Amino acid sequence: MFAKLTSGLDFHAKALVLRAERQRILASNMANADTPGYSSRDFNFKEALSQQTQTSDSELSRSGKGLSLKSSTIATDSRHLQLPALASSELSGSNTMGYGVQTQPSVDGNSVDMDRERANFVDNSVRYESTLRFINGQSKTILSAIQGQ
Repeated sequence: MFAKLTSGLDFHAKALVLRAERQRILASNMANADTPGYSSRDFNFKEALSQQTQTSDSELSRSGKGLSLKSSTIATDSRHLQLPALASSELSGSNTMGYGVQTQPSVDGNSVDMDRERANFVDNSVRYESTLRFINGQSKTILSAIQGQ
């Protein structure tokens, strides 16, 4: 019964993980704006989310269990928090990870356009926040229904 209540949140949970991964990639692009020869990276969010939901749906039909996100954790110190995230190899192996188009040629071969990266970063941040607020709202609604309020 509880699985039916939370099944609507699975889609948003996957979207939240992908948004966090995209934020990491965009931050990496901005950090390497002055690195000679660096090519900016990004992925098509729509395709990646579609792939994640299709993978989970096929796993669901095979196993008969709840949906689960593919996750990998990398810790360089035992005190680090273990957070689920998509490994960049999962994105790059599925044709969703790509290189940014160089809009302004540079002498050093760097393809990072800081204006575009900042705009993408802010847009992704707003979408991440809205997805998080939606999940929090749904969680509060479920909790108040369970408590009978």
